[in-house]
Amino acid sequence: MSQESISVFDMFKIGVGPSSSHTLGPWRAAQMFTQKLEAKNLLQQVIDLEVLLYGSLAKTGVGHGTDVAVQLGLSGDDPVTFDVNNIDAKIADIKAMKKLILAGRHEINFNPVEDIEFLMAESLPFHPNGLSFLVKLNNGETFAETYYSIGGGFVQQEGEANAGNAMVELPFPINTAKDLLHWCRKTGMAIHEVVMENEAAWRPEQQTKDGLLNIWRVMQECIYRGCHTEGFLPGGLQVRRRAPAVNKKLMEGKPYTNYLEWANAIKAGGNNFNYILDWVSCFALAVNEENASFGRVVTAPTNGAAGVIPAVLHYYISFCGGDNNEKIIQFLATASEVGSIFKKGATISAAMGGCQAEIGVSSAMAAAALTECLGGTQRQALMAGEIAMEHHLGMTCDPIAGLVQIPCIERNTMGAIKAITASQLALQSAPDFAKVSLDGVIKTMWDTALDMNSKYKETADGGLAVNVPLGLSEC
Repeated sequence: MSQESISVFDMFKIGVGPSSSHTLGPWRAAQMFTQKLEAKNLLQQVIDLEVLLYGSLAKTGVGHGTDVAVQLGLSGDDPVTFDVNNIDAKIADIKAMKKLILAGRHEINFNPVEDIEFLMAESLPFHPNGLSFLVKLNNGETFAETYYSIGGGFVQQEGEANAGNAMVELPFPINTAKDLLHWCRKTGMAIHEVVMENEAAWRPEQQTKDGLLNIWRVMQECIYRGCHTEGFLPGGLQVRRRAPAVNKKLMEGKPYTNYLEWANAIKAGGNNFNYILDWVSCFALAVNEENASFGRVVTAPTNGAAGVIPAVLHYYISFCGGDNNEKIIQFLATASEVGSIFKKGATISAAMGGCQAEIGVSSAMAAAALTECLGGTQRQALMAGEIAMEHHLGMTCDPIAGLVQIPCIERNTMGAIKAITASQLALQSAPDFAKVSLDGVIKTMWDTALDMNSKYKETADGGLAVNVPLGLSEC
């Protein structure tokens, strides 16, 4: 197996919803294409541009905002910094003017209705999430590139060996859970300590720690914003946001004016089982309602599953004494390594593996991280990850109307609760007697993905997507 170097900041990316594979990935692909034009000194020569969306990107692209993301990426906007409140106005302006400023520097005629094609019946062989950019130059020549959004915001150009971070030599190369456990045993280090040693191949330790705390800051802001933004989600299903109502009920009129006061009020509410369960669900709902509204989220490891890890981490902080920076760093570092092992051994793309590749992986990541942070051994942490995935095997991706709303948002609450349960089971168990390994469940997940009918892989051609009539009231 070839060595792929994946950083924590590959697994956790700050971006914009609703989908890492259908929004963030195409956005990045469009940026990469304009950068390629600039590198070849072709940008100023472009007089015409066409975008072709294939497979899953075509079938659920409108619901996921793929066309929106591509236009923003071609315009030179960045998903980390672009003001999400300006998305609608920017897209409306391009549509009305039929003009696009390529890379923010070169204006061309561009009609998104005609120049972005959704090729529903065509799919490229390498990956279901393919898109091509074709330009005509003022000298009559043409230039084209094809990219694949392979899940979690990772983008691979056609013909490239791999996507993501540049290949670097890590002190502790890891492809499998067995590799990770080998290094932990050899060095005596915990999982997060191995991860931090590897991250030092890219940057100084303090920079990694600061970056992870910034990831948590964005997650915090997303949770808080989602708990205080009422209304309906976009897309036409008329799905009402639920997190604000749950938050209001649980807070019982307690006064607060900012996140810190709110978080302290949650902690002061006690440790009643139902109270904790409701808050975990509320945290997850809040994130994915923001995600569904083109809000700023952290891909963890995908946008469709972005609520699981923040919900479990917030649970750890609020109810398990994890409110200190070192513990937060430990949690995120451990989670990222488990996620990277899944990416290397299987997939984190729902278009390749169904929802087991998103909610299942995020639940496994959160379970392992929580277990280590609660004092579990390295083997117990990996056991927790295995338990969480084992009970997501075969989960299909069947978004109604191609929107990351039903059943995606509720699935994040289930993934978070399963992660906590898996952690508790592992902490009360002896890994010596476990019958299934994490590597075993990852192989099983990939086998299941290969066997799964394509209509259950983020196409909206099967499952709930075809059995729930549009326009039904929420129950």
